[in-house]
Amino acid sequence: MNAISLKQIADWSGGALIQGVPNAVVSSVSTDSRSVDGKGVFVALKGERFDAHDFIPQVNDRGAAGIFVSSLTEASESFSGAIIHVKDTLAGLQNLARGYRNSLSGIRVVGLTGSNGKTSTKDFLDGVLSSAFSVNKTKGNLNNHIGVPLTILSSDSSHRYGVWEMGMNHPGEIEVLTEMARPDVAVVTNIGTAHIENMGTRAAIAEEKSQLPLSVGPDGYCVMPCEDDFFGFVSERVRGEMISVGFERGDVRASSLGVDDFGKVHFDLVSEFAETTPITLPVRGRHMVSNALLAAAVGLKEGLTPAQIAEGLSAVRLTGGRLEEKRVGDYSILDDSYNANPDSMKAALLTLQEASVKGRRVAVLGYMGELGSIEKEAHLELGKRAADLGVDVLITVGEKASRINTRAEEVPVNLNFPSHEEAAEYLLGELSSEDLVLVKGSRGATMEKVIEGLQ
Repeated sequence: MNAISLKQIADWSGGALIQGVPNAVVSSVSTDSRSVDGKGVFVALKGERFDAHDFIPQVNDRGAAGIFVSSLTEASESFSGAIIHVKDTLAGLQNLARGYRNSLSGIRVVGLTGSNGKTSTKDFLDGVLSSAFSVNKTKGNLNNHIGVPLTILSSDSSHRYGVWEMGMNHPGEIEVLTEMARPDVAVVTNIGTAHIENMGTRAAIAEEKSQLPLSVGPDGYCVMPCEDDFFGFVSERVRGEMISVGFERGDVRASSLGVDDFGKVHFDLVSEFAETTPITLPVRGRHMVSNALLAAAVGLKEGLTPAQIAEGLSAVRLTGGRLEEKRVGDYSILDDSYNANPDSMKAALLTLQEASVKGRRVAVLGYMGELGSIEKEAHLELGKRAADLGVDVLITVGEKASRINTRAEEVPVNLNFPSHEEAAEYLLGELSSEDLVLVKGSRGATMEKVIEGLQ
């Protein structure tokens, strides 16, 4: 974050500086009382089950430069640093981010959304753009109404690009994020069924996701896979150029796609913008090619050479829990435990099928959340897909995931366990060192606990 004055924070947030020197400067904003320091301001957010105003004494002990509050309590009255008072701390944080974004004249923002693949695509975009420029990218899962303003505020004048994820659970959320971020480029990974419980239909999800490309002006562009059946729907809402990516077709496309003995994907990058270039990705999964193509398309449009793009893609390290290869004790693990929906589950199972394995292909799956009326059928269909793709051992955890087993009768070992611990205990007695184990489930399924059990 560039250093800004307390007066700027008060003005941009719509608040009032009721204690402190207006021209004093700070260089960070945090919602975590444990990370704020003497140059930072602590934002005391309120939620249904918490009130961060309760942590003001600890923040004071850490020597924070200031606090951002909506309630003037006994703790705030005894605070030794600056106090900025706002009506609502979340709205104030978002207003502050909006004002700060407007001060970042040198940054070019790539906004990113989609039903799945956002984080992997973000990592590919960062790899490509970082081959030539300084990039600020979304850290972890800071892609919501709190995370996006914090991401914006973590940028500074040294960054040439911002690669910022924009997630949503309910209607209207993307528009709020784009108003703060003011993206120059939109990337839409796909329109799937994630969060359909809250959105109702895929058409409603497409409408919400389309708020990102709609926010990009006529001088900007949007990149999206042309195979997505909502590609035309989104295209109609793009005010600038629409760039398609795909397998064997699209403005930027993958040709001669193959998978080596180690499961790594290679292809030829073909486009209307530059010469054909061979690409090798350091990760498993054909679905990762689509994510890489999105990043490559942005790189080409931003003036990078195919060689720079190939170098950036080959050096990418994906965020943990996204088809992350691990050796846990004697076992080979594909850790895809961070999250799941029907599309990403199918892609992960296909990756498991395509892997070169001396032993068995083992799928350890948790439930998929936020599916609403399609929850039952989605889990049943996933079980059938596991059987069709030749899974040798299917282990599910918890009652919600047990439906997966119902249509997986053809899988030789097909079991459900009530807890992560029992699943791990069974696997410890069942697995061999030559097996490959995929672990995946929605965030609430906490499937990483199975991996911890294997350790």
